[in-house]
Amino acid sequence: MKDMFRLDGKVAVVVGGAGGIGEGCALALASRGAQVVVADLAAVSAKIDDVCKKITAETGFQAVGMTIDVTSDESTSALAAQVVEKFGTVDILVNAHGINLKVPAVDIPADGWDRLFAVNVKGTMLTCKAFGKYFVEKKKGKIINLSSIRGIRGTDGGNAVYGATKGSVDMITKMLAAEWAPYNVNVNAIGPNVIMTEMSKKNIPPARLEVLLSKIPLKRFAVVEDVAGVCVYLASSEADYVTGQIMYVDGGSTAVG
Repeated sequence: MKDMFRLDGKVAVVVGGAGGIGEGCALALASRGAQVVVADLAAVSAKIDDVCKKITAETGFQAVGMTIDVTSDESTSALAAQVVEKFGTVDILVNAHGINLKVPAVDIPADGWDRLFAVNVKGTMLTCKAFGKYFVEKKKGKIINLSSIRGIRGTDGGNAVYGATKGSVDMITKMLAAEWAPYNVNVNAIGPNVIMTEMSKKNIPPARLEVLLSKIPLKRFAVVEDVAGVCVYLASSEADYVTGQIMYVDGGSTAVG
């Protein structure tokens, strides 16, 4: 049997690659042989460099850092062009960027609503558009968007805006999967529940974490590696017949309502 889930010779771009989930996905893709581009905001260029050095140290593959503003059509198009110019092609796009705003629905600020939709929704569509042009032209490509169980399951705790953006990401994923299927472009999303990162520990009160944990059948929170493993699968040839799916990495949360 062949060595499954290999990505040798593939060029993968991880947008939001300087963040916890993005970093994990970038590292996992590189560990399976992909040439990885870590793309994120210019404001976190130092972190981009750190992630690239970590990938090189742990996998032996030299990652490349680039900058992007996902809310800008010009910036997303420029990133795609820069990647293709440097490597001659591009094969995999991972949209791991995203922000949140936890606030009661009656207190949602209009500019906060606009900002979340600009980054989470418009940013996903613009990157898909920019790289999708190359994938459609070459009739091959993989797009993996980061969604959330909040795109399909409601909750308390002031997540109305975030949930609305993730529901939008889900539908972008399905629509593009249908539109680009004739060009052999696979578009899927990963929908985690709470991922236990340093930011989660810092921002979510212990009492709230206890409530959330009680609703997870596997009785543990996801870790970045749980998401990264699914990312590798969806990027690999083993998932060539999988498209338009939201793959829930949630410990069984969506199975029980």
